[in-house]
Amino acid sequence: SDRIKMSQVEKQRSTIEQFFSGGRVFLTGATGFMGKLTLEKLLRSCEGLEKIYVLVRVKKQKDVEDRLEELFQSVVFDRLKMEQPDFKEKVVLIPGDCVQPDLGLNLEDKAMLMEKVNCIFHFAATVRFDQKIRTAAYINVRATRDLLRMANRMFNLKSFVYMSTAYSYCVQRDIGEEFYKPPITGENLLKLVDSCSDDFLDKITPTLLGDWPNTYAFSKAIAEDVVLNESGGLPLAIVRPSIVIPTAKEPIEGFIDNYYGLTGLLLASAVGLIHVWYAKSDALSDIVPADYAINNAIAAAWSVGVEEPENNVAMGDCRKPPIFNYVSTRENPLTPREIMRYGETHFAKYPMKNMLCFYFLTLTSNYYLYITLKLLFHYIPAYIVDFVARLIGKKPFLVDGYSKIGKFMSATEYFSINQWKFSNDNTQALYRSMSESDKKKFCFDMGTIDWNAFFDIYARGVRVYLAKDPMETLPEAKRWLRKLQVMYHIVICTFWIGLLWTGYSLVKFVF
Repeated sequence: SDRIKMSQVEKQRSTIEQFFSGGRVFLTGATGFMGKLTLEKLLRSCEGLEKIYVLVRVKKQKDVEDRLEELFQSVVFDRLKMEQPDFKEKVVLIPGDCVQPDLGLNLEDKAMLMEKVNCIFHFAATVRFDQKIRTAAYINVRATRDLLRMANRMFNLKSFVYMSTAYSYCVQRDIGEEFYKPPITGENLLKLVDSCSDDFLDKITPTLLGDWPNTYAFSKAIAEDVVLNESGGLPLAIVRPSIVIPTAKEPIEGFIDNYYGLTGLLLASAVGLIHVWYAKSDALSDIVPADYAINNAIAAAWSVGVEEPENNVAMGDCRKPPIFNYVSTRENPLTPREIMRYGETHFAKYPMKNMLCFYFLTLTSNYYLYITLKLLFHYIPAYIVDFVARLIGKKPFLVDGYSKIGKFMSATEYFSINQWKFSNDNTQALYRSMSESDKKKFCFDMGTIDWNAFFDIYARGVRVYLAKDPMETLPEAKRWLRKLQVMYHIVICTFWIGLLWTGYSLVKFVF
């Protein structure tokens, strides 16, 4: 009975927190969306951590200290400031740049990291779909290779987590938690970009990409192959989140600071710019909250770092690092039609004071209908608005705005019109292996998400953190919404009356 009681006590304790106690973590990409959330979560939930070394790129006229201070101004750290006012003492800045060889580290910092670090989170990446192939190769491929070579010489390394994407091998329609053949090896890609001019690389990029839709997915696929070939038996895991959306719970609800993917579409719809979505209504959209994805990555670090083999879900061929597909479609599927319905319910509930039109979104998977609706809902109104702007001496802006939005929409169409089937057995096994305490503290069970409730959080988060429109302006925004609706109906009535009058005049003229 004592043994049973002891096992129950062990089950309640946070073994993940214990794993990081006294630890020294090296984090890349800390100024990015996922990086800053990881930094905050580790500091707040793993109080026993000794140090977190943060790679920070030095920008012109801003030294490293200024950049980190700027990072800590984010609302992400407000809760941490209240709970642990001295948290900054644990953060050590390491100047570097992932565009440079060896992450731009100087020899002294490199030697210090190799001696002291026992856990690495490599999150630094360029996530731009239209990034130049040279930059994508240097940041996403070479920096990963160089860091792995450093890791192989680290004296005390317990775990290494590489952040990839569930769409790295989007050319596969069934994506398992396994490695696939890359489009080109990392070494060959780096030789190519090192030996060719920018103009030549621009010309051959479409041929080089082949079936890959963009340089981001292409370079991430190659980086995974680099991980496989350079890991050399390291305690390493690859985590592959799907499309990351705002936080569900931690450290604050609805936090988001970028326009990528679904978030950009919903924001553009909320301000009245986008009214047509090119997507299959009944396909599955794979989206995951950012805080859940971070918890999955932290749990993966623990999993590959624990000594007990039974706790490590790195099953199968021990020479290959485990891969964790972090996806929602297995436990909590969602379709574009449902997203559109939730958007109508919740984004319309929180209108924005600077919106150009009220929220409405039409869904179609017919390309020709999509082009027609874009012309009707986007470009014709834009030309009319810009024409009126010129008449009253204002600068036209809407047509140019739609051209920029069009590039963004074109980049994301591949992911909204195609569908993938993901497996996530390793991820599910990882969650089952966690203690009850860890499941609460580092929850990443997608089955616990109520999408209807989440989209309410999503809408408020996009309004407050992306549109920078505080909730205090909501009454003003609702008054503006009512005016827009009245103006819309006046315009529609005028249009139909004009159309009928024109038709009547033509008939009268002919007969």
